[in-house]
Amino acid sequence: MAYSSENPIVQLKKCLMLAQDVGSHAEANRAFEQLCAIIDAENPMAAQLLEMLWEDTILARRSALFWQQMSDVEKDMANRMMENMTQMRQNYLRLMQEM
Repeated sequence: MAYSSENPIVQLKKCLMLAQDVGSHAEANRAFEQLCAIIDAENPMAAQLLEMLWEDTILARRSALFWQQMSDVEKDMANRMMENMTQMRQNYLRLMQEM
């Protein structure tokens, strides 16, 4: 990806969009490294600050995905428990009717 002719703000927006999907983090990191090289040439401290924020952004996105997956697992377990509870109630009612 050649971003060098683009505005750094546009480049950063592209990097952030790529970072939304964990599967495209490698591509996002490559694009971000190109952006940082440009910024580092102009202002090394700004590049360092931006790198710190980028690392936190990537970690936060991965963490959000992890907790979303945990939430999905928990939801599936709760749904199965409700189905089992419903089945047990029906079995209990049938048993009471047979008595």
